[in-house]
Amino acid sequence: MTELQNRPIGVFDSGIGGLTVVRALMERLPLENLIYYGDTARVPYGVKSRATIAAYSAQIVEYLLAQRVKALVIACNTIAAVAGDAIRQQAQGLPVLDVISAGAQAALHTSKNHHIAVIATNTTVNSNAYARAIHAQNPDTLVRTQATPLLVPLVEEGWLDHEVTRLTVREYLKPLLVDDIDTLVLGCTHFPLLKPLIGKEAQNVALVDSAITTAEATAQALAQAGL
Repeated sequence: MTELQNRPIGVFDSGIGGLTVVRALMERLPLENLIYYGDTARVPYGVKSRATIAAYSAQIVEYLLAQRVKALVIACNTIAAVAGDAIRQQAQGLPVLDVISAGAQAALHTSKNHHIAVIATNTTVNSNAYARAIHAQNPDTLVRTQATPLLVPLVEEGWLDHEVTRLTVREYLKPLLVDDIDTLVLGCTHFPLLKPLIGKEAQNVALVDSAITTAEATAQALAQAGL
């Protein structure tokens, strides 16, 4: 068991966005070893077909399993939405955590008026994964989703406080803010890097960063499994 406990946690994403989850994991579980796989050669995933995303995800998981990880953290909303079930089957019984489950739970705890919005990639929005996860716990919640495909390339480019990014965020948020939302889920792990900018454009709206919640869920899963 000691050998198993000393194995690393595998964390993966389509690019650099999942490093927000890595940071939260390092703060919550400072004694754990982490292996991070960011598929920057093939980013973004959110505009690719479901079959392509599933194939890429299977390749990444195969690599991480070869590194003898003790748990997997899907730090990519698109992968979690499309391939979460397949990854759990491939993981051979290891704990598998994902940002959608954690983000949905955090949003429900945060919202006061049960009006929640989600910004995410096209594939995550089309999967309806967030709405299903939220409605499974509270079917009366209003959930609005908005695909924001331009934001991932802007983050990967490092344009975190650029006027182009600001105007893009403003346009994406317009249809959501008219519905009196009080909580906005950053449904892509790239988006917490835009928190300051999004906060200025969505004042009086609580921003849910699932990285922190995912780190806490990981800590609980490892404890329950004796890992």
